[in-house]
Amino acid sequence: MRLYITPGSPYARMARIVVLEKGLASRVEIIQAKTRTAGSPYYEINPSGRVPYLLRDDGVGMEESALICDYLDRLDGRPQFAVPADAWEARRLEALARSFMDGLSVWMRELYRPPSERSPGIIRHEMERARRMAGLWEAEVAHSWMQGALNMAQLTLACALALEMRMPELDWRSGHPRLVEWYSPLAARASFQATEPPRA
Repeated sequence: MRLYITPGSPYARMARIVVLEKGLASRVEIIQAKTRTAGSPYYEINPSGRVPYLLRDDGVGMEESALICDYLDRLDGRPQFAVPADAWEARRLEALARSFMDGLSVWMRELYRPPSERSPGIIRHEMERARRMAGLWEAEVAHSWMQGALNMAQLTLACALALEMRMPELDWRSGHPRLVEWYSPLAARASFQATEPPRA
């Protein structure tokens, strides 16, 4: 199998972490895709140009981080990250974490634009949303689904917080001691350290 990623994508990072946590490194080749480039050969593989993208051994491609993570998680018949379909609280927390990461990704993409093309309104909106979400997560990390074995809600939130750490305008660690305490052991995991994006 081939997993197409970009090093800075928090969504691709989630899939890379699952590969490592599940011991799939010998079965999944990680390939750095060239995205947001006119005429990129990657567009022949995945016309949407998004990452992550998993090309299975049968030649079928899969897009979307949650789908790819779930597929990889179930390959050995012993899902580690999956939650039961009726586990509404776990699914609620995963959706909340994904919303946090989506907003941070919009903000980060805006910062990658040339200064003359950036939207101050979008940056301000996403910065304010990130501050609100960090405050919300200060309480939510106490939820039982956010403790114990690593699951998709935890993985998504940890990747979101790691993305936020790359944005000097927002210091989520300040004033959020429970969030810092929750995040620290995840950040120390070998899979998180191995997938850390390069510093820009």
